[in-house]
Amino acid sequence: MTLIDERAAIDPGAVIGTNVEIGPYSVIGPDVVIGDDSWIGPHVVIKGPTKIGRSNRIYQFSSIGEDPQDKKYGGNEQSTLEIGDGNLIREFCSINRGSEGGGGKTVIGNDNWIMAYVHIAHDCIVGNSTIFSNNATLAGHITIDDYVILGGFTAIHQFCHIGKHCFTAGLSMVGKDVPPFLMVAGDRAKPIGLNREGLKRHGYTRETIDTLRKVYKIVYRNGLTTKQALAGLEDLASQSEVVREFSDFIEKSSRGIIR
Repeated sequence: MTLIDERAAIDPGAVIGTNVEIGPYSVIGPDVVIGDDSWIGPHVVIKGPTKIGRSNRIYQFSSIGEDPQDKKYGGNEQSTLEIGDGNLIREFCSINRGSEGGGGKTVIGNDNWIMAYVHIAHDCIVGNSTIFSNNATLAGHITIDDYVILGGFTAIHQFCHIGKHCFTAGLSMVGKDVPPFLMVAGDRAKPIGLNREGLKRHGYTRETIDTLRKVYKIVYRNGLTTKQALAGLEDLASQSEVVREFSDFIEKSSRGIIR
């Protein structure tokens, strides 16, 4: 059963799953797929090519799958948006499709909580189980790993990578990559410690958290360069998976990490 308000405008080229509810005055364009058990509120605009999975809730006045805000976008190249399952997208959010310069695809994973007025620009890759507080803003080509929490009005520079289990304080301005497990704050954002509470909630043991505290001290408290810090992590990395994750993140960083 599908419940579509008679005042909604649904293009014949859209594919609507079962048990989907679409509110009044919403506009669903061609090349849009909406998975089963999803709820689309009133006054939502969804433009394709966009694929939305199961059990998503998209609230009023959101703009989903609109053209990338990129001057190089000409309108003819590949440009898609993929949204997974179980996401909550609140009022006035905007999520743009990808651009040719970023592989043509914006991707949102599963079980994300995206609060009002959040903007996710073209070619962003968002993982699973994240929380984006009100007015968080992602420029283009950003990667957000699983379990990240962005405080209200956080703004992230294009091409940044935010590692898993990171937490940004409200009004953070992030201009470089943020290694996993950290808390950051400020303009420009600086590390202020480990996200210990988040790690505890997700089952990390006290022993693992203590190991990460040693990592944090080596990288951020001992006055070392990034190269020196990586050398100082080698022994710990040989014994701990989370330390290897931390080291690998730094080694692969293209923008450099926040210091």
